[in-house]
Amino acid sequence: MNDTMAPPAPPAQHGEPRVQDDASSDPHPTSRAFAPASVGNIGVGFDLLGHTIEGPRDIATVRRIEAPEVRIRAITGQVPGVAQLPLQAERNTAGQALIGLREKLGLAHGFELTLEKGIALGSGLGGSAASCVAALVAANALLDAPLSRDALYEHALDGESVSSGSRHGDNVAPMLLGGVVMATHDRMIALPVPGWLHAVVVHPAQVLETRRARAVLADPYPLDVVVRQSAHLALFLTGLQRADASMLREGLRDLLVEPRRAPLIPGFTEAKQAALDGGAIGASISGAGPSTFAWFESREAAEAAAPAMRRAFTDAGFEARAYVTPVAGPRAEVIGPGHG
Repeated sequence: MNDTMAPPAPPAQHGEPRVQDDASSDPHPTSRAFAPASVGNIGVGFDLLGHTIEGPRDIATVRRIEAPEVRIRAITGQVPGVAQLPLQAERNTAGQALIGLREKLGLAHGFELTLEKGIALGSGLGGSAASCVAALVAANALLDAPLSRDALYEHALDGESVSSGSRHGDNVAPMLLGGVVMATHDRMIALPVPGWLHAVVVHPAQVLETRRARAVLADPYPLDVVVRQSAHLALFLTGLQRADASMLREGLRDLLVEPRRAPLIPGFTEAKQAALDGGAIGASISGAGPSTFAWFESREAAEAAAPAMRRAFTDAGFEARAYVTPVAGPRAEVIGPGHG
């Protein structure tokens, strides 16, 4: 659910990519991959559930190099804050993921990485997760014996931990597998998604850092609230399995995280109400926020509700962009030159 990377390096000139000075131009095998944005938590499944969306994405280009190291050549993109992302591999989610991959496999060679950021920082759309997953998928394609997606999972968790200080897979797992995924510490479980399910995801021009969003969750919760939330999660998972919209509607209610984070997101309460007024199955905060999502029983219903959800944020004084997407969104993939 995090969207920030490690503490920023000294800023470069605004609007210019940060680039290392010692990159080699020697030809070596190169791979390019994208990872899509995601909705972490899906409201009811804190640090456990997530799904990908069509729309914003990060792209990683990885070059195999002879030096036994991971280095970041450049970080580019049109999203604010790119100039402050760290080029030191161990302080960057993508760089750390590749370091873990190298060490686990005992590789004699290294990787050089270029990132193209398309997912805004601090947006609640899994930007830090997308960087490390795209880098892993690209690097994996360069291995003599590529790993399975399940085997890449632990390295994606390594990368995510740089950003948030904890290992949770609710963003990286759906990016690796696509669609709705349950992510535990040890495994990824793809869940069934009925084709009629669509989502609206609205990203307002706000920044909410993951560490701040997690800090408001520190106080304990009453047992009765935890029990009710468990019932909602059970209904939600059963609703997915049975493609039952009424069960999903009962289950997609967050009693734990949303009440504490909503005050951090101006316009959220109104955006959620606009979604429910438009017939949404449910709505909540995407990841750590401030992005907001809602599930609908059809694309038509989602498209009809999207303008009102977006308007809730603009009325609160923030520019916002709405995405309409199948809930069964794409997974990270290798892409060819000129694509993405």
